[in-house]
Amino acid sequence: MKKYIFASMPIILGVLSFLIFMVKGSNVAPDGTLEEPFFLIPIGFLLLFIGFICVVGVALISINKKTQYVK
Repeated sequence: MKKYIFASMPIILGVLSFLIFMVKGSNVAPDGTLEEPFFLIPIGFLLLFIGFICVVGVALISINKKTQYVK
């Protein structure tokens, strides 16, 4: 069970980065430039992708080990 929690940590961090982006928001500086934490969006997508790959990989390995014990 711990392996699934460890594998799902990137998913949690990805969702957290999207939430931080939404809470922090964006504003316009006095000189007219837009200030926003745009870097959180690609990091969030990357972490979500890595997390889903890890969870699927751990699940496949777990299923593979169970089928080896049955044989």
